[in-house]
Amino acid sequence: MMLIEETVVPSGALPMATMKRHLRMGSGFDEDDVQDEMLQSFLRAAMAAIEARTGKALLSRNFVWTVHDWRDPEGVALPIAPVESLTQLSVVDRFGAAETVEPNRYRLEADPHAPRLRPQGASLPTIPTGGAAELRFVAGYSGSFDGLPADLAQAVLLLAAHYYEYRHETALGQGCMPFGVTSLVARYRPMRLGFGA
Repeated sequence: MMLIEETVVPSGALPMATMKRHLRMGSGFDEDDVQDEMLQSFLRAAMAAIEARTGKALLSRNFVWTVHDWRDPEGVALPIAPVESLTQLSVVDRFGAAETVEPNRYRLEADPHAPRLRPQGASLPTIPTGGAAELRFVAGYSGSFDGLPADLAQAVLLLAAHYYEYRHETALGQGCMPFGVTSLVARYRPMRLGFGA
């Protein structure tokens, strides 16, 4: 299984003005944008960290998910949520020849935490031996930062500010995430139940 982000969050969708207010940076000077590139990198890093912790795409973009076998031909959970739409399902043989599956043969079972790819009939298309299925889809809460749930937006700002404030610190342990951020994202984390879940 492999998940690839086909499009990136455009710089214009990053909340630069909100981030500067959050950091209480001065404004009205000739060099207002001198730290913009660094702030953008911290915002992107904060979003990536929160997405990794929660399994949720924050801002909408295109993904391609490649699998070599269906865990359950009656429906499989997608690796990231929330999913806005499915755009294409293809079956690829071991020689790389792809065949597009008709959209009326599958559907999205929407769920804010665990969306699923479901067949319209009895089962999902058969994946040939040595081949794969490639599903293209759009995932994310919103196309703009203002459309994010308030707690996730606040978590991004807090974590980006943390990265900014400690940008020269090299002694922090791995996986260091401020308590306020972990509290804000806790309800979005995937729940695992049972043995081997």
